[in-house]
Amino acid sequence: MMNSTQVSYFILGAYFDTRPFKYLFFIIVLCLYVLIVGSNVLLIVVICVNRSLHEPMYMFLCSLFVNELYGSLGLFPFLLVQILSDVHTVSVTFCFTQIYCLHSYLTIEFYNLTAMSYDRYVSICHPLQYHQLMTAKITVYLIATLWVFSFLGICVTTSLSFSLQLCSNFINKVYCNNYSIVKLACSDTTVNNIYGLVASALTTFLTVVLIIYTCLKILKECYSGSKQTRQKAIITCTPHLASLLNYTFGVCFEIVQSRLNMDHVPNMMRIFLSVYFLTCQPLFNPVMYGLNLSKIRQIWKRTFSIQRRYSDQFVPVDLNKQQVL
Repeated sequence: MMNSTQVSYFILGAYFDTRPFKYLFFIIVLCLYVLIVGSNVLLIVVICVNRSLHEPMYMFLCSLFVNELYGSLGLFPFLLVQILSDVHTVSVTFCFTQIYCLHSYLTIEFYNLTAMSYDRYVSICHPLQYHQLMTAKITVYLIATLWVFSFLGICVTTSLSFSLQLCSNFINKVYCNNYSIVKLACSDTTVNNIYGLVASALTTFLTVVLIIYTCLKILKECYSGSKQTRQKAIITCTPHLASLLNYTFGVCFEIVQSRLNMDHVPNMMRIFLSVYFLTCQPLFNPVMYGLNLSKIRQIWKRTFSIQRRYSDQFVPVDLNKQQVL
């Protein structure tokens, strides 16, 4: 047995020989990362620059986009290095740093989506009290609380795993995650398992139930209203539920894969689905919210129309074709 502090590195065993396609995979992952960073940064800038978007819903969206950048930073640079490397090892320090980053990203994502659903619920179901219940100060407090609470919760998770006695340093993944370290333990992991189950229930099950409950209340409230009100409810709930379902699917598969034997699933499929919630969600959210929210669409239209008018004013004129009077 050896303590995690006595292990100098971990071996990532899910990588396989991609020598003929190494640079192709590298370019694909790099393009995906550039697309994620570009789309999220662009929407963050749009929200920060335009004063008309300084509302609670868009502040929560800004927090969501920042979290997508944070989670992507914990995975993509590491993947790019590993794809080009012939030896797939990672130091203990970096491995636990990655665990902390990715697990806190996961927690923040769920809490942020829950806070956004609460904001929409108050806005539609209690419009008269909305400006009292969702002031800018309260919104900032909610965002700060969900980030701090997530960071503190994952501190406990990584600390419990770091103190385990390990029998091996082989991780059958393409990146480090907490449960892979727990499975290497020779010592008792009862505390880790209990805390992990409680944290998973609070992070996934409870937040999903709350989001679905608020969306049902919104639909019920708007069902008896006018056609325009029903359309507003659908526009409000559709991107939120789509984002939640997309993310929950990826997280649930990762939880199932970590705890059950998935040898019957092809290796490429296991790798793709294990990184699904870390790669597709950061790209899915800016596309979904950026295209579906009317205020952001209007800003895009105004921006492009201004650019078009500006370019039309400076169209080069062929003097040879002008008539001389």
